[in-house]
Formats: sequence, C-alpha cells, structure tokens
Amino acid sequence: MTDEAGPWLVVGLGNPGREYAGNRHNVGFMVADLLAQRVGAKFGRHRRAVAEVAEGRLGFGGPRLVLVKPLTYMNLSGGPVAALSQFYKVVPGQVVAVHDELDIGYGQLRVKCGGGEGGHNGLRSMTKSLGTKEYVRVRFGIGRPPGRQDPADYVLSDFGAVERKELEFLVDRAADVVESVITRGVEPTQNLYHGG
Repeated sequence: MTDEAGPWLVVGLGNPGREYAGNRHNVGFMVADLLAQRVGAKFGRHRRAVAEVAEGRLGFGGPRLVLVKPLTYMNLSGGPVAALSQFYKVVPGQVVAVHDELDIGYGQLRVKCGGGEGGHNGLRSMTKSLGTKEYVRVRFGIGRPPGRQDPADYVLSDFGAVERKELEFLVDRAADVVESVITRGVEPTQNLYHGG
C-alpha cells in the first residue's frame, strides 16, 4: 500500500483510566501502545476528537498509521472514531478495530472485515457512528468467563496470573497481525495467522 491510499486508522478499544489499564476489555489499548512504540510515536490528545492519537509510518516510507485510543468509555467509542476518520479522510476499509473477543479462546487471534458485533459495545458504537460494518476487526481471544461469572464483570477484570505470563507475547503477536493486515491485506493475514 502506498500513501495514495491514505492513512490507516488503527483503533485500540478500551476504557480510559488507570483502574481499567490491566482489564481484559483493554487489550486493544495494549496493542495500540505497542504499535506506537514500534513506529516511534507518542500518544497525545487530539484537538478534534475525544481521543489520544499517535501518528507514524510502518517502516521507512511505509503506510501511514494513525493510532487511536478513544477517551470515551467503550460504549461511546464510535464518536471519536467517526470524527477522526473524517478528519484524516480514512475510508472504512482502512479502519482497523483491535478488541477483546469472548467467543474465541484466550490468546487466539482472528481477523475479519465486516460482520456482526457479537455483543461488543465498542464495535456496536463504531458501526453506528461510521454508518457501516465494513471495517476490519482484529479479535483478541479472551475466552469465556469461568463458571457463572457475568461476562460484563469478566471483561472488566484483570488478566489472571497464568494469562499474564503469555500476555506480552500475545500482544506482540496481535501487533504483528495489525501490521500484516496493513501491509498484506485481510485474506493473506487470515491465511497466515488463523492456523493457531
């Protein structure tokens, strides 16, 4: 992809505030933070949207990235995303949402374009605000809650001790998946990463 295609808007979904930082629901923020480190960019408050934004390039002369962490709560993420996609003139096919996913096992990564929201409030808000489902999702599996735990409580709890041992590696892999979507496309990335 060259610059003529315009920048990519990579949205890490999560909740703002230190108390949410280690939550399963905030894995999108973790991936966005790592991508910012990789491109040597720092997050700062955007003047046109309730979000932190970091801008950089993937590699020398590579595609332009606009990394986004909405500062609204999860269920209002769509407003800042829509404002930024208009500001940077990003088409929906070049919007990538990175989010936690209850319906796949811990650490599994799946990529898709379009489709349902699976009850995810951040995705539901994005779809409503963008007016389309046709954006890319990088789904980070967190698995189902144990026993009878309420899924809402589960996503707002921190990763467990055993999960945390692998978390850094998995966030790194999720960042690789995002980069692959941007440089290779959705289908080649699915072929590459959906095996495991």
